[in-house]
Amino acid sequence: MARTEDQRFTVSESMTIGFIGAGRMAQAMSRGFISKGVVKPHKIMASDTVPQMLDCIKEQGIRISRSNLEIVENSDLIIIAVKPHVVSPILQEVSSKVTREKLFLSIAAGVTLETLEKNLPSQTRVIRAMPNTPALVQTGATVIAPGSSVLQGDRELIQGLFRTIGICEVGTEEQLDAVTGLSGSGPAYGFLAIESLADGGVKMGLPRDLAQKLAAQTLLGAAKMVLESGKHPGQLKDEVCSPGGTTIAAIHKLEETGFRSSLITAVETATNRAKELGVIESQKQQTVLLREQPNVESSSSQPLRVTQ
Repeated sequence: MARTEDQRFTVSESMTIGFIGAGRMAQAMSRGFISKGVVKPHKIMASDTVPQMLDCIKEQGIRISRSNLEIVENSDLIIIAVKPHVVSPILQEVSSKVTREKLFLSIAAGVTLETLEKNLPSQTRVIRAMPNTPALVQTGATVIAPGSSVLQGDRELIQGLFRTIGICEVGTEEQLDAVTGLSGSGPAYGFLAIESLADGGVKMGLPRDLAQKLAAQTLLGAAKMVLESGKHPGQLKDEVCSPGGTTIAAIHKLEETGFRSSLITAVETATNRAKELGVIESQKQQTVLLREQPNVESSSSQPLRVTQ
């Protein structure tokens, strides 16, 4: 990893990246890497079991394969971008090709660092990440949690890559459930807000297309003001509310109907559900491990024989 004089993030020209899973998030990530000039297309590989996914990602100039082993063997950074229930079998499949030089990044929801590390050789460098769907339009929000064996520079490398598709912060694994409840599920809250605002506009006589465009642009602008002004959202809200005006009247009605508490409860509910799913995934992993243990009787289970 290096930084040029203008502080633009780059990676070593020799570095190769492999995606196991070529779905929408993998496609968004690779598109970001390539469009920002971080990695050349020929330095990226991807595998998937679905031909259509491979065809889509191949359009970016990326090499494709049907072999996960080939991806691991030929990549410095391996990005696990598959459904949670297939992560462990895939890691077990490729573990024979894993060396200390390789870095694994998992974006599989609910799959813990412990599970990732248990299914890979000892001291494998692993980082877990929670991105969100606006990464598809390069405005994502991602939090990463490093594993116990990462090296100096690994965090910065992954942060730099994710920043090609939005913002990226470093957190702890314990925070990732709350991250899921806030930014992971958050786009859906935003879509619901946009739809509801547009419905309000339609009710008051606006054409649907215009109402939806105004609603989406309004939330986009509000978000940009928070990020770029450095002001607290409450201060920005106060600046819009004129004494005795329309906005403060609307704010009063939102407060009466529990607008704030509804959003807080939504984040809390999604976070708790993420924790539940994490427990379920861990239990599945434990069941698999128990089934794989050899059924060998210990000598203590044999009957005691007494000779005269």
